Amino acid sequence: MTVTVITLLKRREGMSKTDFIAYYEENHRRIGESVLAGRATRYVRRFLHPLDGEDRWEDADVVMEIDFADEAARDACFAALAQPAMARMIAEDEARLFDRNRIRSFAVEERRSEI
Repeated sequence: MTVTVITLLKRREGMSKTDFIAYYEENHRRIGESVLAGRATRYVRRFLHPLDGEDRWEDADVVMEIDFADEAARDACFAALAQPAMARMIAEDEARLFDRNRIRSFAVEERRSEI
């Protein structure tokens, strides 16, 4: 059974969306890949672009999705991420990129329709 976690992330104030995406994909993504390797089965970033073109402060800029084989794998991963050295490295890079007060993570319960 796959377990999915999504996180809504907002870029830090003063950073353009273009610079945000570039930094995420050129730098922060690599940190994610290194810490998730062997722990997660999928790591996806979905950058959001409002259909009405209006960039609102309350909107997230990216939805990050991480899949795990099961809840035990998810819990082990988050325990590893909480280790002081790892948590410090991640937090330092997040401060360059995100409004850290706006980070929200969710467990996903999925339902699908056959259409």
